[in-house]
Amino acid sequence: MLKSMKTLFLSLTGVGVDDMFIMISAWQKTSLTDSISERMSDVYSKVAVSITITTVTNVLAFYTGIMTSFKSAQYFCIYTVTTLLFCYFYSITCFGACMALDGKREVVCLCWLKKPETPNQKCSSLKKSCCLPGNSLQDEYKADIHPMNLFFRDYFGPFLTSTKSKIFVVLLYVSYIITSLYGCFRVQEGLDLRNLASDDSYITPYFNVEGEHFYTYGPRVMVIITEVLDYWDKDARQKLEKCLADFENNEYVDENLTEFWLREYVKYMENLRQDINDKTAFLSNIPTFLMEFPLFSYDINITSSQEIICSRAFVQTMGISSSTSKKLMLLQFQDMAEKCEVPLMVYNSAFIYFDQFSAIVENTVRNVIVTSAAMFIVSLLLIPHPLCSSWVTFAIASMIVGVTGFMAFWNVNLDSISMINLVICIGFSFDFSAHISYAFVSSSEPLVNRKAIEALYLLGYPVLQSAVSTIIGVCVLSAAKAYIFRTFFKIMFLVMVFGAAHGLIFIPVFLTFF
Repeated sequence: MLKSMKTLFLSLTGVGVDDMFIMISAWQKTSLTDSISERMSDVYSKVAVSITITTVTNVLAFYTGIMTSFKSAQYFCIYTVTTLLFCYFYSITCFGACMALDGKREVVCLCWLKKPETPNQKCSSLKKSCCLPGNSLQDEYKADIHPMNLFFRDYFGPFLTSTKSKIFVVLLYVSYIITSLYGCFRVQEGLDLRNLASDDSYITPYFNVEGEHFYTYGPRVMVIITEVLDYWDKDARQKLEKCLADFENNEYVDENLTEFWLREYVKYMENLRQDINDKTAFLSNIPTFLMEFPLFSYDINITSSQEIICSRAFVQTMGISSSTSKKLMLLQFQDMAEKCEVPLMVYNSAFIYFDQFSAIVENTVRNVIVTSAAMFIVSLLLIPHPLCSSWVTFAIASMIVGVTGFMAFWNVNLDSISMINLVICIGFSFDFSAHISYAFVSSSEPLVNRKAIEALYLLGYPVLQSAVSTIIGVCVLSAAKAYIFRTFFKIMFLVMVFGAAHGLIFIPVFLTFF
């Protein structure tokens, strides 16, 4: 739990400032001579809808993660939803109020600076730096345009919308998709148990030795008879033996290493020349049998009234070194236990990890489909252009394919830890494309290339700031000794890099085609 909270707070250290970057960028483009209310109205009219869209979609993405079967993922998503809502309300209320207060400071300084005592007198640099840190007066009325905004408007935007650049971007995207799809078929399922511990933990070398020298045999699985059974009845024993034989004939079981107290007890009764089918003889000889074979005393739950309410056998698994074989073994064992005429249950302490192998793909695919559908519906309602909503949903799918594919190249398995990060990917991948798409369709420019340039001019720098700040926020995790933190860093790094690429390169170009 503590690790989950640390991961959450580290991620939101970078993510929580995204909306603030966008609000600051819009504030810097307002006129200093306008009233505070007019400037605030201008800022909120440009960014409030975009921020609301991304917050709603992020919340829906993480809320969808609550549907997963893994409690760790559920708790993580609940904490993140709460934090995202807090960040949103803070941005549109407290942070907006701080901008308004700073606007009043700018007004006072503007009155001070634009009225020199004599026509030839100019304001000192000290006064300017005290009144308008980071800004100067442009024509004494407007704040300076940030150099990065000018870069996106005058250089990057025109370069990206040229014909040659568009062809290169299309080819680059095709290469990205082909590589990602190839990686998707190579990604491994399941959580390696050694990854649950720190790199310097004693557990890690233990699993290394076990995997190198004792890989032939897997865990000993309990086959538990969960209800009262008439073990002295010949038909009941035959049914039980038939089910046990099914386990022994399985490809993942060594039949020579099965341990079952009833088989030994039948031999014991035959040596005593006792009738195994007689209830009284069967029950009366159990205490002496357990005295001679004390190991089996832990396999029989017998009451004071000499009634066996539960017992168990052990089967030895083998050839399950890969995650695929572990998943198949678990599914086959559960299926055989369910089909048996005798009520059975199979269990081993390692099943809690093997169960992830059978559930992780189903949970991941379901979360991706449901969340992507929710993203499309929300964007369709809030972004006034159906085709634009489709492109946003397309960007989400493209991001998921890319992150999943490159996980394989970065030695990250598909497990409950990476599934949490993929849920993050769905939410955050929406932000970049949604902001740019909304600015594109809201632009008053008549030509599509000019729309793309204006969208990049307004939001290119905030999107870049968001990606860089998040990468810096999680960069410290790259040197962590725990697999969980390193996995979080790797996937968040991929999300931010691919998200920025989609928002700043792919989506602006693709929007111009339609």
